[in-house]
Amino acid sequence: MIEKRPFNQLGRFENDWLNAHYHFSFSRYFDPQRMGWGKLRVWNDDTIRAGTGFPPHPHDNMEIITYVRTGAISHKDSLGNSGRTGAGDVQVMSAGSGIRHAEFNQEDEDTTLFQIWIETDQTGGEPYWETAEFPKDSGKFVTLASGRKGDEALPIRQDARILGATLKAGESETYELGEGRYAYLVVARGSADVNGVPLGPRDGAAIREEDVIRIKAGEEAELVLVDTV
Repeated sequence: MIEKRPFNQLGRFENDWLNAHYHFSFSRYFDPQRMGWGKLRVWNDDTIRAGTGFPPHPHDNMEIITYVRTGAISHKDSLGNSGRTGAGDVQVMSAGSGIRHAEFNQEDEDTTLFQIWIETDQTGGEPYWETAEFPKDSGKFVTLASGRKGDEALPIRQDARILGATLKAGESETYELGEGRYAYLVVARGSADVNGVPLGPRDGAAIREEDVIRIKAGEEAELVLVDTV
């Protein structure tokens, strides 16, 4: 089962510094049919204008993954962590028992990113934040963050994976989805065919009960995939 979620049908919010599109219910956007997908709770497609960003605010008991599409995001939190995550790279904030953080675009251009929230499988615990660079143009899925044993990736507290891939036009990639698991895939740029379902730029696909996800790029495609219980 694959349900296509076109970009132009997502929830929306815009003010003078943020242009956001919501794959799932978030903030003032509410759709009872889109409260999450398995343990995936939030997938926001944000454009943050240069020199602006999210002021300090708290989180707890949530795994928050940020995939930067263009530009960069600068992070600062109550643990004393600070850092900059550039395009194609990922940061993870495991909120644990509680953390305050701010996220700002300190670049001279707009920053675009996906912010992904996954429900934790542990209540409380020490919060942490990490960022990492990942290989570009790999031609295959690379695990960016994971709570599964044996995965070399940024750690999260859930039986889930976040993966990224960049495929050239005409290239194909497959991903085996385990029984009973949920997958959600978004085309960050370009276009792709996913098990016969065409996806354009920033379209999403909610996937369930598919043994194998088969992806073929139309034009060069950048893909982000979440696999979770």
